[in-house]
Amino acid sequence: MKIEPISQVLITDDFSGAVEKIKEVAPKNSSFELFIKENENFKVSDANEVIAKAYLASTNKVFLCLACEQFSEVVQNRLLKIIEEPPKNKEFILITPSKATLLPTIKSRLPITVLKNQSSSLDLNLNIKNLSLEDVYKFVQEHKRLKPKEAMPIVEAIIKEAIKSNAYNLDANSLELFSNATKALNLGSPADFILTTTLLKLLAKKKKRLNSETISNS
Repeated sequence: MKIEPISQVLITDDFSGAVEKIKEVAPKNSSFELFIKENENFKVSDANEVIAKAYLASTNKVFLCLACEQFSEVVQNRLLKIIEEPPKNKEFILITPSKATLLPTIKSRLPITVLKNQSSSLDLNLNIKNLSLEDVYKFVQEHKRLKPKEAMPIVEAIIKEAIKSNAYNLDANSLELFSNATKALNLGSPADFILTTTLLKLLAKKKKRLNSETISNS
């Protein structure tokens, strides 16, 4: 997917890779201010530093790249005004693994581009199309020690595979429930509980196969 050199949200867990993609399309003589938090929270003090850097005058384009696992609501609200009214020649790039943690106000003001995750190539070792109760139990047992954040890409991969398989009757309400599962993990809900409920909800939505045997009228 082509990335434009404009303010936006990039959904990926490959923070450095996302920055490189922006650098590839940025105008010549552009500069970059990087605020990358690999294993720590993005603090309000970090947001204040971003704002201070944004107000420094520049004749060339400046890309302020902010990346972390999760931007808190306080941080997002702190950044909202400057994102709405950016200073001249400033572009804001927010990089995070899941758009489920973004406030609606942020999502409505910045275009969102989903990039390929490092974890997108993970092998679920789960036959989503022909999912059974036995498969659910085995899968949950194998992943019950995962931390909530570690389970997020797995839940997202399960949902994507379910949609792709066309083996389930998934309506808007179902998709909203799955979105809430990701949010629950982000809030620290146990991974095994969320994996169990997500997979059981899928089973409940599984399309019934038509009996291939010919039924003769007697």
